[in-house]
Amino acid sequence: MKNITVTVDDETYRKARIKAAERDTSVSALVKQFLNRLAAGESQAERLLSDERALRERIQNFRAADRLSRDELHDRRR
Repeated sequence: MKNITVTVDDETYRKARIKAAERDTSVSALVKQFLNRLAAGESQAERLLSDERALRERIQNFRAADRLSRDELHDRRR
């Protein structure tokens, strides 16, 4: 495995750290994922499917029965 050094401005690094934290990962992991996709030639559609799979794996407590009723959704009162 090779190590690389990347130089970015402070604002870009700050935003990357925020994105990494939102995804519960590190900036290094984000860069690695990006480079792996770039090298593999992953299409945008493939990337979106991969992102969707990862998001679905992170969703823990969702049940269709927990949905709001139509009236609740539109805050309707009788």
